Amino acid sequence: MTHTEPTTTAADAPHSTQTDVVIQGVKSKIVRGTLAPGAKLPIEKDLAAEFRVSRGSLREGIRALATMGILETRQGAGTYVTSLDASLLLAPLGLVAEIQTPANSAHLHSVRRVLESEAALRAASRITDAQLDAAAALLDGVEELVDGDGQAHHERVMEADIEFHRIIARASGNPALEALIEALSNRTVRARVWRTMREDGVMRAAQAEHRAILAELRARDGEAARIRMAGHLLGVERFIGGSEVADPAAAGGSAPEPA
Repeated sequence: MTHTEPTTTAADAPHSTQTDVVIQGVKSKIVRGTLAPGAKLPIEKDLAAEFRVSRGSLREGIRALATMGILETRQGAGTYVTSLDASLLLAPLGLVAEIQTPANSAHLHSVRRVLESEAALRAASRITDAQLDAAAALLDGVEELVDGDGQAHHERVMEADIEFHRIIARASGNPALEALIEALSNRTVRARVWRTMREDGVMRAAQAEHRAILAELRARDGEAARIRMAGHLLGVERFIGGSEVADPAAAGGSAPEPA
């Protein structure tokens, strides 16, 4: 007896558009394993017939899935499922973070604080000596710039800051966690935060906290690294939210700070 895979069609989903049917149909095939990462989709005529949609609707659905990072169309070669890597699928979240209002940005930074604190906890037992040395080199490389002024200094310190946090996220050993952190704290988001937080002593305070986080990672103390990271990011979160840190020491450092 031949087994036929259930297929979502426009007739089965009267309240859905034909484009929705295509999206759900392809998603169903991926979930069931009929379409694996890197697999080529059936030709347009066959897929449209299977989903019982027009070719125009099929193309719209494929375009939508391509925007999501699920499919990719190769000129002259057809349409394929992507690698479905977390960093690819979660990348659109970065755009969401970039266009948030200051009030909503505070909420996203709160999520980021939770994620990066967990990343620091996990990284403490996984980070390599090479990664620790790379993080230390980043901090050493901007040590003489943190007390300086001017756009060039701020740019270099910000780049070191971004890469420092990126190393820790990568060392967590969880690609999905790393991708979420990258999306919520991409360069555009960080640059906006830094532009609003240029105050005397801010870069110096951030540098000190980075070194404190690094020291806990070297000591392989995950809980201490988590607390240091949480305190480090709490200052910027409260600053963006429009409130001041009443007790900087309780928050883990001087506030506010770039992150």
